[in-house]
Amino acid sequence: MFTTSFSTALSALNATSTAIDVVGNNLANLNTPGFKTSAVEFRDLVTQSLGAGLGETQVGFGTGTPLTVREFTQGSIQPSAGLLDAAIQGDGFFVVQDGAGNTSYTRAGNFQVDKSGNLLTNSGEMVQGWTAIDPTTGLVNTNGPVGNITVPVGSVKAPVQSSAMTVDLNLNSAAAADATSDFTTPVTVYDSLGASHVVTLDFQKTGTNAWSYQVYVPGEDITGGTAGTPFPVSGASGTLTFGQNGLLTDPANGSPIAFSIPGLTDGAQDMNLSWNPYTSAGVGRITQFGQNSAPSASSQNGSPAAQLSHVGLADGGQIMAQYTDGTEVVVGQVALASIPNPDTLVAAGNNNFQISDRTAIPSVGLPGTGGRGTIAGSSIEASTVDIATEFTNLIVYQRGYEANSKVITTADTLSQDTINLIR
Repeated sequence: MFTTSFSTALSALNATSTAIDVVGNNLANLNTPGFKTSAVEFRDLVTQSLGAGLGETQVGFGTGTPLTVREFTQGSIQPSAGLLDAAIQGDGFFVVQDGAGNTSYTRAGNFQVDKSGNLLTNSGEMVQGWTAIDPTTGLVNTNGPVGNITVPVGSVKAPVQSSAMTVDLNLNSAAAADATSDFTTPVTVYDSLGASHVVTLDFQKTGTNAWSYQVYVPGEDITGGTAGTPFPVSGASGTLTFGQNGLLTDPANGSPIAFSIPGLTDGAQDMNLSWNPYTSAGVGRITQFGQNSAPSASSQNGSPAAQLSHVGLADGGQIMAQYTDGTEVVVGQVALASIPNPDTLVAAGNNNFQISDRTAIPSVGLPGTGGRGTIAGSSIEASTVDIATEFTNLIVYQRGYEANSKVITTADTLSQDTINLIR
């Protein structure tokens, strides 16, 4: 007679116990990076109709095993001290692979590099992206398939030979047109072996609004030169002419001064340099005003060989390698996967998810494209667990468990009373 009461209450106890397990799991992952809260959805079981007619009296059989739904809401982005940490702002997942080649997806971006330079999750999966460098542009080629991201470890960056230089300076218009106006300024350039050479630009006023220039290099740097004596570079001399407003007029814009430095004693290639006295906007870098002759800036496009100092993950998911000479090079790009129905993913542990039969095919591409979110470097996405909500749910489920326990004890009491009637 009271069988239905027992089974109904027992189904509620089982369902409530499952819900408490879910709350416990949520609270256990309160500080897990990228963790997404699971919500419990209860459902009733089929009812039975009592009596004749249209079944005005319907009694249910309790509640079934509750469904758990992963809520992929945005977690807060928190700054991190990890150079390789990353957080996704918006939709998308990092793509990772284990040693067996199985693909998983995660929102946890606390990455690290192993001794071979492989970018890994904190549980050892390989982070997927692109590392192939386009030889034409020097940038990461993101048109091919994704693969394991491997960054250089302890590598040496090859030197870059200087091929262009600029100098910004003023020549004193009040100087006398003789040796007293002589003014020099140095520029350090690099040869094909990464050795530095000091190129000295020498200026002397020769007349009204006219100056001569000569380029020198140290004598010890040139075969046939004399140590300690500046060596004049052949073809690197001429005249600068200024207008009455103190601006450079000759050489004209678009006519950079080209010269060569052959016969370097260190065995490097001959250097071919282009000295452009104008900016890209056509404004002269050299002026002649009534101020002391002095340089204000100089630049050149070469660099010496350098050791890798560290690797970091920048905004946008770019992997940056920084060398001891201060230069930064993009050596990789992290990929993101867009999954239209992420709630169908199956949790696989270690902050990872795997696709199920109901999951749409993931679309892998660059962050910020195709509906994919963006990547913030040196950041971590926090867990979406709200402790206040979980404590409230825990109290509700506890009350529900106690109430259904009371149903069982009441049904047991009534059953005993019924049996006693027979006696």
